[in-house]
Amino acid sequence: MTPVLGIIGGTGFYTLLDDVKEFEPETRYGKPSAPISVGKIDGKPIAFLPRHGKNHDYLPSDVPYMANLAALKSLGVSQVLGFNTVGSLQRDYRRGDFVVTNQFVDRTRRRKDTIFNGAQGGHISSAYPYCDRLRDTAVKALKKAGATAHSEGTVVVIEGPRFSSAAESRWFSQQGWHTINMTQYPEVVLAREMELCYTNISYITDYDVAAKEVAGEEDAAPVSHHGVLRAFAAGSPMVMDVIRSMVAEVDGHGGNCACASALEEALT
Repeated sequence: MTPVLGIIGGTGFYTLLDDVKEFEPETRYGKPSAPISVGKIDGKPIAFLPRHGKNHDYLPSDVPYMANLAALKSLGVSQVLGFNTVGSLQRDYRRGDFVVTNQFVDRTRRRKDTIFNGAQGGHISSAYPYCDRLRDTAVKALKKAGATAHSEGTVVVIEGPRFSSAAESRWFSQQGWHTINMTQYPEVVLAREMELCYTNISYITDYDVAAKEVAGEEDAAPVSHHGVLRAFAAGSPMVMDVIRSMVAEVDGHGGNCACASALEEALT
């Protein structure tokens, strides 16, 4: 049973799977964050992996991103959906909205972000880092689920685990970037290096630190970890509807786009 889609996200997605079997492949990059659950959603085989581990065992900088993607690929996965919660940096991106991310800005500084080394160099293009074909699928899925969604957005990825200062948050907003997160990078570029189709659906849970300026609400509170968890829990029914809709829209096992040949002109 080869999964048609690999989902990397939060622990709540376990509830969607039927007939679950667990796998924990050993990869050249070590073990994944947790055993991979392979089951079915509405009859389609899906692989699910909690990015931070089953009990939030890994901080954003410590997530074994390479091992996670390599483990999914070893199970036959060629299409990956990364699901994230994010903060909004712009007034028209509201709490409770979804975003199909199409660009990132990397502000991390201590993460290993390439599978290549001196003996085997590679220089992938990250001009358009998310799979266009799978992004279109995500946009259709959000529309069918009745979600309020943005078909594109730029995420700035910070190191964490701390949240931004108010000055940093204002700066990010002034740059025109739409959302902020701690885990979309390097996951997206590592997927490209492994020639996996990768897209992202993000759920907005807060207005980051400069909340009053971004939200336009005098009583808007700055982001907190517990606040993110509460907002995600409140939106969980819609989130689950979106995931089901995404699975319904996924066709085949990918391979009919440029992602599968990303290394053809990249290797040294």
